[in-house]
Amino acid sequence: MKPLNQLSAEDFLEGQLLLVDKPLGYTSFQAVNALKWAIIRKFKLKKLKIGHAGTLDPLASGLLIICTGKSTKQIANYQGLEKTYTGTFTLGATTPSYDLETEIDAQFETAHITPEAIELTRKQFLGPIMQHPPLFSAIKKEGKRLYEIAREGKTTTTTARAIEIYTFDIDSSEFESKQTLDFTVSCSKGTYIRSLAHDFGKAIGSGAHLSQLRRTAIGPHQVTGAHTPEEIKTLLCT
Repeated sequence: MKPLNQLSAEDFLEGQLLLVDKPLGYTSFQAVNALKWAIIRKFKLKKLKIGHAGTLDPLASGLLIICTGKSTKQIANYQGLEKTYTGTFTLGATTPSYDLETEIDAQFETAHITPEAIELTRKQFLGPIMQHPPLFSAIKKEGKRLYEIAREGKTTTTTARAIEIYTFDIDSSEFESKQTLDFTVSCSKGTYIRSLAHDFGKAIGSGAHLSQLRRTAIGPHQVTGAHTPEEIKTLLCT
């Protein structure tokens, strides 16, 4: 694979796979759009096919695969790859979005939570499981995105989906002082880590929400080999 600063217009049109380290606060669409216009301006192109292979929420950082040109035909293949995340669950409180997008709506006791309980609960989520997507998600129901329905204050339900958790490791060393659990999880397509946090809290007899998330790998592709959108824009101009 050529270095970014050696790629030509023809390379991008024929197809490139770009490994992007999406910063916090960026939507996946913003990351795609930033690179699209940087490439178009650099090479004075009239248009460019470009898309990403798996959304990352604005409150999550990490690996986003972006394909250009003819490589966009392979997006579905990348979407189906195993994904790995690191992050933090905060126990004792829930939010409607299952993360920090919305305010805490309920608080729960955590005094009963022991290392043994954490380990028993962790094991419940290994392997094939059924999972309900969050109400604050982009899934469509009756022609509307679920997050649109949720933000209107309306109630609805989601349908459980079959997913698989391949590995799920938890570091509980900060739990007593911070009420948090750091984790690493590898999972199948369609897994919502926000739902995993919410369901973990319920299973342990408390409540929980996702307070930090970073995607570190998609299949064989690692975030250590990725660049931020700004770094890619700079490399294109050198």
